[in-house]
Amino acid sequence: MSTPLPSFVRPTILNEINKQVVRRKLARQRHCIIEQGIQPDYLDSLFPPLLELFEPQSVQYNGGIAGVKDWKISCYLEVMPGGVPTTEPNVELLQLFLPLLEACNSLFCHWYRQQHACNHKSNNKTPDVQCERLMTFITRYTPAPGEQALLKHVDGAGKVDGSIVVALPIDRWSPGGDHSFEGGGLTFWDGKGSDGKPLETHYDTRSGDIAFIDRAVWHQADPITKGTRWALVIFYKVL
Repeated sequence: MSTPLPSFVRPTILNEINKQVVRRKLARQRHCIIEQGIQPDYLDSLFPPLLELFEPQSVQYNGGIAGVKDWKISCYLEVMPGGVPTTEPNVELLQLFLPLLEACNSLFCHWYRQQHACNHKSNNKTPDVQCERLMTFITRYTPAPGEQALLKHVDGAGKVDGSIVVALPIDRWSPGGDHSFEGGGLTFWDGKGSDGKPLETHYDTRSGDIAFIDRAVWHQADPITKGTRWALVIFYKVL
C-alpha cells in the first residue's frame, strides 16, 4: 500500500486482514471482522462533536432493505449520485470523519484485493484496486420501536461492490444517559454449515471493530435491548 496508514489504525491490520481472508476463504465466506482495527481512543475523541452534529434524517427505501420503508435513525455524510437517499448530507459531520473515511478507503481496497485474488500466494501479481465511496452514514441503534436493529439484508440491495461497518463507541458522554448496553452486534449468513444451509455467525462488535463485507452478503445489525450503539457504514464501488 503506497500511502502510509494513520496512527489511529492498528499497525498490524494489513497482516491481520491477509490472515482473516485466508481463513474465510477456506470456509467459503466473503466477509471478515478485524477486532479493534481502529484505535478506540481515537474514536472516543470524535464522539463529543459527533453528538453535537448528529441529526437523524427520515428517508424512504421502498421497503427494499429488510422490509424497512421509513428509516429514521441514520445521518448521511455522503449520498449516491442524484441525492439518493437524501439531498442533504451532513457536511460538517463529513469533515469530522474524513480522516477515518480515507483510512477506510485504503483498508477496503487492501481487503478487496486479497478477497478477490485467485490465489493468495500470487497477490503480488494482482492489479491494484481502486475504490470510490458511494454512500456514507452513521446509525444510532436504541431499544425504541423502529430503532433497535436493521434485520437481514444485503447492502445497497446488491448494487454496491462491498461495504465497511465500523463499530463506534458506546455513548458515555450524554448527560443522564444509560451508558450500559445489551444486545447489538452483527450476524452474517455466509458460507455453508455441515447441513448445507448458510452458516450463521454472530459477532459482539465493540468500538474500533471493522467488518469488511463483499457484494450481496446477507447480514444484519442485531437488535438492541438496552443502551445505545453506534456504527459508521460505507458503501463502495470498485473502479
